[in-house]
Amino acid sequence: MPKIALLQMTSGTDPLANAASIADAAALAAGEGASMLFTPEMAGLLDRNRKRAAEHIVPESESPVVERVARAAGDAGIWIALGIPVALEDGRWANRTVLFDAQGQVAARYDKIHMFDVELDTGESWRESAAYAPGEQVVTVEDTPLGRLGLTICYDIRFPALFEELGRRACDAVAIPAAFTVPTGKAHWHLLQRARAVEASAFVIAPAQVGEHADGRSTYGHSLVVDPWGEVLLDMGGDKAGLALCDIDPGRIAEVRKQLPSLANKRVIPTSREP
Repeated sequence: MPKIALLQMTSGTDPLANAASIADAAALAAGEGASMLFTPEMAGLLDRNRKRAAEHIVPESESPVVERVARAAGDAGIWIALGIPVALEDGRWANRTVLFDAQGQVAARYDKIHMFDVELDTGESWRESAAYAPGEQVVTVEDTPLGRLGLTICYDIRFPALFEELGRRACDAVAIPAAFTVPTGKAHWHLLQRARAVEASAFVIAPAQVGEHADGRSTYGHSLVVDPWGEVLLDMGGDKAGLALCDIDPGRIAEVRKQLPSLANKRVIPTSREP
């Protein structure tokens, strides 16, 4: 039975400090028998001050965070899903997950498709699309320690069509790293995570940012692991950063899909047409 680790972080504006925390967690997780470590969205750098952040956001090939985490994966012999902003050739940035295998090689990349452009009643305003380019590819990864893994990021969770495609591809697990705001987290975090697990009949793994950050924002935390039936196997709470482990039973996927074969029963819904 594979064991995974989730790193709940309060990432700051110093990328090297963030990378060191991830490397330390990788060594600890591997020492406890984990085969994969999942980090939150923007684990390598969380800074809403875009002028200051621009000093650290570089192409993936030049990133000291990517280099440090790749080395940590190889040294510990553990897969790592790293959340990090990277610079693109057109001058914009990508909100990216880089997945490293246990040799420290890049196994996959996923750029967040849905941009967080919202204005909340609390006065918080976010315009991710002002600096970030949306991704265009659905990404699944074969032959991870969890089987077929689907990659998503944070706000993607609110768009069922993406998860319908991941279900169509029969993912065994879906990663949803996040930096949820506190108001939206309280309202929707657990609800959405459990719903996506049930819809995909797959494990959902959702490492999250938590607490008060150096850039002034607050994040909700509650890193979760949810099984294919919607049962919460792990909830790290909303108080502090830390590392947690969770056993994943692959047999649970087959049990749920046999008992409730919603993926097999899915039909194409015809679109309505006006007379």
